[in-house]
Amino acid sequence: MNESFKNVSNLLLSIYIILYFFVILGEVLMNQSYTNSAPVSSVLETNKVLRNTYMLLGMTLLASAATAGISMALEFSRMMGLVFTLVSFGLIFVVNKKADSSSGIFWIFAFTGCMGLGLGPMLNHYAGMPGGPMLIMQALGSTALVFFGLSAYALTTKKDFSFMGGFLIVGMLVVIVASIVNIFIGSSLAFMAINAAVVLIMSGFILFDTSRIINGGETNYIRATVGLYLNIYNLFTSILALLGMSDD
Repeated sequence: MNESFKNVSNLLLSIYIILYFFVILGEVLMNQSYTNSAPVSSVLETNKVLRNTYMLLGMTLLASAATAGISMALEFSRMMGLVFTLVSFGLIFVVNKKADSSSGIFWIFAFTGCMGLGLGPMLNHYAGMPGGPMLIMQALGSTALVFFGLSAYALTTKKDFSFMGGFLIVGMLVVIVASIVNIFIGSSLAFMAINAAVVLIMSGFILFDTSRIINGGETNYIRATVGLYLNIYNLFTSILALLGMSDD
């Protein structure tokens, strides 16, 4: 992996994690507390939120895949990718503000579409490596395996993973600082360690966010979708980075 791409990757990683941090912070500021268990009267409502969340999540991931394909076909530069990622950073605030209105659906697709456009240059880089397309497919497969496995575990056991929240947020802050520092240091070992940490943190957040929905801690399916989407997005990009480093 060349130095310039590694520096851009570090910057993008920092932005992705900061983006996710603001999602969590927004939930805290809006007093969306995590309850240990949903009241019996809200079980149907919880199931509805869960169903709508997974439906919207699937559609937003497809939208991101489509815009990422467009970005790759048009061969957007790394700078263009960074611009779209920064636009996504701004859109996350709009999505959170509009999540309780019908326009929230439009804004979440605008957000995830821009995230896909920002991902295109990174995918083109890896696709250009020897065995690159297979590398991307391996990252997609690994991401899907982790997400479905952890989601199934949370859905089946219905365990309360609220205790993980504090540890995960601290972990995110550490990753943010480390990735920003590594932009200037440019250490390959640190780059791998940071991405490995992101994989673990996002895996924890999949359990945490899914558990929040199941137990009635999240009642807005748009915000729930944003959280799970960013879990998957960060998980995929970090797994891809790790696989790409191992093939260098």
